[in-house]
Amino acid sequence: MSVEAVLSRISEIRSQIDTLRGGTATAPSAAPAGSGGAGAFADALATADGTASTTATGTAGAAATVPAAGARTAPATSVDAGAGTLATGSGASGADVVADAEKYLGVPYVFGGTTTAGMDCSGLVQTVFKDLGVTMPRVVPDQAKMGVEVGSLQDARPGDLIVPKGEQHIVIYVGDGKVLHAPRPGKDVRIVDNWYAPGDIATIRRIVPSQTPTPATTAVSAASSATDLQAAALRAMVQAGSAA
Repeated sequence: MSVEAVLSRISEIRSQIDTLRGGTATAPSAAPAGSGGAGAFADALATADGTASTTATGTAGAAATVPAAGARTAPATSVDAGAGTLATGSGASGADVVADAEKYLGVPYVFGGTTTAGMDCSGLVQTVFKDLGVTMPRVVPDQAKMGVEVGSLQDARPGDLIVPKGEQHIVIYVGDGKVLHAPRPGKDVRIVDNWYAPGDIATIRRIVPSQTPTPATTAVSAASSATDLQAAALRAMVQAGSAA
């Protein structure tokens, strides 16, 4: 590989670093003179590129699509809630479940309803998860089999579903000892203190993860990849200089 080609490749790496960091990265401005130095530099660069370039490209794509804090992008298609597994493919978290359910506060109870004109307890649950890209069954006994079981009430997290014995009702745990549900005819969707004692509960189900990675965590990963890229270029430059 010629010195010109090596310099061109350095420029490409620098552009990748700039994209990842959103700033200006410093890359070597020249390769050591001589075919031996250029060849050693090219070999080292090719080795580094084989591992770092692919990672950087993927990370750059992820960094470019990181949503703003609090935002969540719904999937193009729904994922099945499943039994014994979390519906991670939706990208939703327990906090998203609570936030979406709160949109329906004040909707009147209507047996069999699933719209803002009226909904029952299981209709509310099905609608909330549908909004988040998760397909849930329609009735409580089937909903009570979805996701993974939470061991106890003290382990419940916002977004978990609490089903009492008899499986005639279902509520969404919102945290701080409170639940959100569609109670009964004559009432509307509301948040109340949880009245279920541990002995009253048939099962507690977690349908989506209680938490999701934060944008800050993703940004740190992107910065680390940028640093790795720059380090690879610098190592190649040193190796080329030693071989010259």
